[in-house]
Amino acid sequence: MSIENGKRSVRLRAGVEDLYNMWKQRIEERKPFQYIVGCEHWRDLVLSVQEGVLIPRPETELIVDLVADVVSENEDLREGLWADLGTGSGALAVGIGRILGSRGMVIATDLNPIALSVAAFNLQRYGLQDIIELRQGSWFEPLKDVEGNIAGIVSNPPYIPSDNISGLQAEVCRHEPKLALDGGLTGMDYLFHLCNGAASMLKPGGLFIFETNGEQQCKCLIKYLESDLRGSFCNVDIVSDFAGIQRFLIGFRQQQT
Repeated sequence: MSIENGKRSVRLRAGVEDLYNMWKQRIEERKPFQYIVGCEHWRDLVLSVQEGVLIPRPETELIVDLVADVVSENEDLREGLWADLGTGSGALAVGIGRILGSRGMVIATDLNPIALSVAAFNLQRYGLQDIIELRQGSWFEPLKDVEGNIAGIVSNPPYIPSDNISGLQAEVCRHEPKLALDGGLTGMDYLFHLCNGAASMLKPGGLFIFETNGEQQCKCLIKYLESDLRGSFCNVDIVSDFAGIQRFLIGFRQQQT
């Protein structure tokens, strides 16, 4: 903004015609505002986003808070190796990397090369290149070299049942990547996979936090851990999000006896 001859003028980042076309995309195509402006404000971060990458949600911010609470009382976990599976924009990896500082490390994985490119930009923006390593691949596949040595695993996986995708608001089902939304017939495919992987990838005492679609999925996962993975985990709990919805499953790898 500047003042010349007593008149105020504002310099726009885009021309009026470009702004009009952006507005049409928002109104007519229901394109998410975050894709139009190229960023999303998340926690105290400004993260780059683009089509092909899931827009980080406010409720997912709580995972970072949960990690902060645990590592504040556990030096072993603070100084350990963490994994963010299906990192997308890198939101969780960046948030956790800033908490760990130079005392810990994070490996962030994603199958989508577009997501890894965006995540790389975001971790560079916050100077975390020496703390966060990006690896391309599906879930635990890029982590075979650190099996059994991971201090913490976090993930916001696809958990929407396949038949429900088309019923999501237009901004989501038309523009956000189906790969990051579709969790299979019941929405549980990847959540079960994450639980199975955590049983072998976490070191004793290691922490996992997974985001789910709500209470039903959380309770289903607890039953799965108590039956199919009995004895693998302890102190498993359900944590509600900011809206009071039972959203997160948190637990620890059973200590060896």
